[in-house]
Amino acid sequence: MFHPQSKINEEANGTRDAMRTVTAATRSLLAKPRREYTVTRLRLTLYLINSLWYDIGQLVWDAIECGSLKDLELAIIDDTYRPKYSPADKLRRSQDMGRFFRACPRVLHCITRLTLCSLSFDELDMHHILFDCCKQLKHLSLIFCDAGAGPWKIDAPNSKLRVLDLNTCYFDRIDLISLPKLETLCWDFCVSRHAPLSFGFVPSLEELDLAHFLYPDQDLLKLSELLHGAEGIHTLTLDFLRMTLWLQPEIKQLASAFSKLRKLSIVGVFVEFDLMWTTAFLEAAPNVEILNIQVTEPCEMEHLHVPLSAHNRTNPQWDLGLEFRSSKNLALRELHIACFRPLEQQLTFIRMILERAPNLQSVVLTEDREKCEKCDAMALSGPPSALARPAFPKNKEEQDMVVSRVTDGTFFSGQIFFMIEKLY
Repeated sequence: MFHPQSKINEEANGTRDAMRTVTAATRSLLAKPRREYTVTRLRLTLYLINSLWYDIGQLVWDAIECGSLKDLELAIIDDTYRPKYSPADKLRRSQDMGRFFRACPRVLHCITRLTLCSLSFDELDMHHILFDCCKQLKHLSLIFCDAGAGPWKIDAPNSKLRVLDLNTCYFDRIDLISLPKLETLCWDFCVSRHAPLSFGFVPSLEELDLAHFLYPDQDLLKLSELLHGAEGIHTLTLDFLRMTLWLQPEIKQLASAFSKLRKLSIVGVFVEFDLMWTTAFLEAAPNVEILNIQVTEPCEMEHLHVPLSAHNRTNPQWDLGLEFRSSKNLALRELHIACFRPLEQQLTFIRMILERAPNLQSVVLTEDREKCEKCDAMALSGPPSALARPAFPKNKEEQDMVVSRVTDGTFFSGQIFFMIEKLY
């Protein structure tokens, strides 16, 4: 008979063996200086095993004391990446992390890249650790972390942090009061009860990547309010993960926030949706030169374990107004549609862009997935519109037909490319 506890013990033993191997390798690499090489940069990934942390920390500390190690990339993770730890588990992990940091304070001083997993910030003085102790930190990744009750306020005028990457973190709100070197902010799968971000002094921020913000019992998000104070955004990615669109229709309100925007990516749009609403962003950001659109199939949400029936997939009805319908001077140079299918809504969208973007040089239509049996099964059990989805045009005859349909009666001097990419 199979016992779950035996499986847990087996996994724990495997993790300990892996950490012993890492410890031995680190000891061999750092314990004694060698003439043939000097370790100046080190990348370490550690599991949460208390008995071995101090040994590795001491070895790294010794290398720092010798003056050789200048650049440390450290990831402190666990072997499951579970999104739902109990409060007791997170408390234990946070306490263990605090003991490690206190035991090896000098290690923090040369960390340039740090990854932390499944911590509660209210159990640690994370602001002090990340922005006072980690004086060289440039890239911070947080996975399944939370700040407890209240917002996470970051006021670090002397920080060198350039990239802040958040993956499924439960922060009620993040107030970026002062991060003068921050260039890129990525927040993947945000869960918040309020507008999740506010920007203070972030003069270097140019790239923002936001993936599906969940708002229980809240109205849709006003992107203009979210981006207030971040007028230097050059590259913006909005990922809806095939679920309900969480933005209110805005055009004029976004003009100041989008004044410097040059590259816009709108991804995770459910394949059944019309795409015309996305042109509201082009009206708000007339200087955008690169537009990426990615549509997705139903099965692509399965990795998040969210039932398909749980989402109200309403086809967006954004009123673009007469201003955009008459605008024919977009700065757009490149249009890329990933997971392209010659559906009527996609062909109509492409044709409208061709008519209004005289500087357009290339349209790239990509099939970036292999045939998916799960999607086909969902289509067969779905509404009639799902059955009518045509396949990606792979031969010259099919491709020429698409080109003819979108260019007929328009003047387009650029090129339309069809690309087939496989995922492995």
